[in-house]
Amino acid sequence: MNQPLNILLIEDSEDDAVLLKRHLTRAGYAVEMKRVDQEQAIRSHMQQGGWDLVISDFNMPDFTGLDALAWVRESDQDLPFILVSGTVGEETAVLAMKSGANDYIMKDNSQRLVPAIERELREAENRRARREVENMLRYHATHDALTGLYNRREFETRLDEFLLDARENGSQHVMLYMDLDQFKIINDTLGHLAGDALLQQLCEAMNILVRTSGDVLARLGGDEFGVILPRCPEQQGLQIAENLRAAVQNFLFEWQGQMFGVGISIGMVIITQQSESTTQILSAADKACYVAKESGRNRVHLYQANDSKLARHSSQMQWALRIPDALRQNRFVLHSQIIVPASDTSQAVGHEFLVRMVDESQQLILPEMFIAAAERYDLMPSIDRWVVKAALAWLQQQEIPADDPGFFCINLSGRSLTDPGFLEFLLKQIESTGVAPQRLCFEITETAAIRSLLSATKLIDTLHSLNCRFALDDFGSGLCSFNYLKDLPVDYVKIDGSFIANITTDKVSRAIVESINSIAQTLGMKTVAEFVENAAILNLLRDMGVDYVQGYHISLPQPLA
Repeated sequence: MNQPLNILLIEDSEDDAVLLKRHLTRAGYAVEMKRVDQEQAIRSHMQQGGWDLVISDFNMPDFTGLDALAWVRESDQDLPFILVSGTVGEETAVLAMKSGANDYIMKDNSQRLVPAIERELREAENRRARREVENMLRYHATHDALTGLYNRREFETRLDEFLLDARENGSQHVMLYMDLDQFKIINDTLGHLAGDALLQQLCEAMNILVRTSGDVLARLGGDEFGVILPRCPEQQGLQIAENLRAAVQNFLFEWQGQMFGVGISIGMVIITQQSESTTQILSAADKACYVAKESGRNRVHLYQANDSKLARHSSQMQWALRIPDALRQNRFVLHSQIIVPASDTSQAVGHEFLVRMVDESQQLILPEMFIAAAERYDLMPSIDRWVVKAALAWLQQQEIPADDPGFFCINLSGRSLTDPGFLEFLLKQIESTGVAPQRLCFEITETAAIRSLLSATKLIDTLHSLNCRFALDDFGSGLCSFNYLKDLPVDYVKIDGSFIANITTDKVSRAIVESINSIAQTLGMKTVAEFVENAAILNLLRDMGVDYVQGYHISLPQPLA
C-alpha cells in the first residue's frame, strides 16, 4: 500500500505541480497535494493543518520562498519545509537553511527529492516527539500534578510580573490567599483518594468563577490556593472572593454514597505601586487568611495595615519567637488543678497539669497568651514533650500509696497525635520514670481527635493496653460530636466549658450539657464538667448527675509542691 503524503505546494506553475506529483507517486507515495500561490491562501491552509510537509518554489511572482517560510513557521515550527527551485544560489540557500528551511533542492537534481522527503519526515517526527517532551516538562514545572492548576513557583513568578506592572504603570491588582476549612477531617477520615478527588472537583468549580482575561488560579500547598486578579478594583475583587467562598460552601462532595462539604477562608490584599515585594504580598495575604479563619472561618478578610486583628496575629508571631527561647532556657512551670466528684467536693480524685511560661523578668504568663501562637507555628509538640517530661519527673518523686485511685491528667495537642515519634517518646518516658501507667490520664481535644482520628485511636489503644486512661477534652465544640464519640475509646468526657459557664442562664446550653452527660454515661464513660465558677452551676450539675467537676469554685490552679 502506498504511503499517504499530504503536501502543501507553494508553486505558481501548474505544470511543475503535475510533474512533482507524478514523480512522488512513482516513488510509492499516495499524494494529496494542494497548490497555492498567494500569501492569504498559504496562511489559511496552514491554519487548517493536516500537512506532512511543505514544498516551495523560491521565486514566486509576489513573494520569495523566504517569505513563505516565515508564514509557515508562524503556524508550525516542526513541519518540514523544502525549497525546490532552479535559480537558488548558494548564498540564498544557506540563508534559507539558517531561517528554518529543512533542505533546498535544485530542480535539475530531482533525484534528491525523495530521499530528502523521507529523511525530513523522520526528523519531523523526532522533532515533534522532543517538543512534546519539552512541553510536558515545561507544563509539569509550572503546574500542579493533581489539579492541573498553576503551582506555587509559577504563581510567584506571575506575582513578580504583576508587582512590576503595578510599579511601572501604576496599575492595581488583587491577590487572594485561600485555605480550605475542614479539609483535613475529610482527608484523614475518608483517606487520601477521597481527599484528592475532592480537590480535583473543587478546583474545577473554582476555575469557572475566575475571569478569563488573565486571572491566575494556583494551588499553593496541600489545601491552600492563590488567585491573582489583574487590573481589578477593590470592590470587584471582594465580589469575586465572595463568589468563590459561596461556591465552595455550596459545593457538595459525594463519596461512597455520602455527601460532604467544606468551607474556605480567604485573605485578600491589594497590589499597588506601594507594595514592597512578592514576599510581603504573600505574607499579608496569608495573615488576612489567618484572621478570616480566626474570625469564624468560611469568610473573606481584606488586609489593611492598621487592622487590629492583624496586629494580634503579628503579636502571635512575636510569641512564636519567644517560645523556643523559653524551651531552651527551661522557663516553663507546671501548676495543677484538682478534679472532684460532683457529689462530694471535699476529696480530690484527680489533678490536671497546667503549663505556664515564665518571662525574662520572672513573671508568670498564662497559656492563653502563647498557646495560639504555639499551635499556629507548630511549636506545640515541643511544649507537649516538655510537659510530659516535667509531669512524669514530678510524679516519680511523689510517694503515692499503691491503692490510691487518683489520676493525673496531661494535655496533648493535636499536632502531637500525628507526630510519628511522639508515641515512642511517651512510652520511653513512662518506662524510664517508672510512674504507674494507671495514674496517667491523657487529655486530647475533641477537634484534634476528629481531625486525626486514626492517629488518635492508635495512641489511645496503645496506652490503654498499659492501663493509662484517656479524656476527651472540650467535648461539644465540634461539628459532629455524637457521631464520633462511640468510635473513640476514652474513659472520660470533659464537657466544653463554654456550655458549663452558661447553664444557669441559657436553656440551650443546659440541654446540650444534659445530652452530652446522658450519652457519654450510656457509652460507659465518666463525665467531667470544667469551668465550674459558682455554687449555682455546681448544684445544677449535681442534679444532672455529672460525675466530676473542676473549676475556680472548687479550687484555683496551684504550683506543684
